[in-house]
Amino acid sequence: TEVTEKLEQVIKIWIKQIRQVLAESEQMRREADDIGPSAELEHWKTRMSSFNSLLDEIKSSRVKKIISILQAARSKTLKQWKELDGTITIAANEAKDNVRYLYTLDKFFGPLAETSPVTMMEHVPSLMNTVWMIYCTSPYYNTSERMTSLLLKITNQMIKTCKTYLCEG
Repeated sequence: TEVTEKLEQVIKIWIKQIRQVLAESEQMRREADDIGPSAELEHWKTRMSSFNSLLDEIKSSRVKKIISILQAARSKTLKQWKELDGTITIAANEAKDNVRYLYTLDKFFGPLAETSPVTMMEHVPSLMNTVWMIYCTSPYYNTSERMTSLLLKITNQMIKTCKTYLCEG
């Protein structure tokens, strides 16, 4: 029982730390007003990396041993642990999926940022079709909040490109 109690304390600390990571990941992002769409991809890549690291740690042999000992002892803390494990898995899957979908937009980020407005406009129909495809098929990215954020960043990049073109011309 003494070992079980110590292991339960360890699990409770982990639960608290994981909840903190999850809470931070759900907070509103503070971004510059003129940030472009490549920042959205970078955000999800960073988030994917964080959650994958967390999943790797949870699946490590050290953690598995502790969990199996607590299972044998019928610890009540495991219910919280399993819920968090599921939440982390969902968050990691969401980040991975969003990165995969946003990578389909990556080919448009260069033309949006590095061409003239006329050349940029040639890419807009394909870009919008790709955004529509993401909205229709992504299980995680198809919320109005995420789409609005993405479209705002695309618009920001287009405005920035036009300003640069006008200042240089």
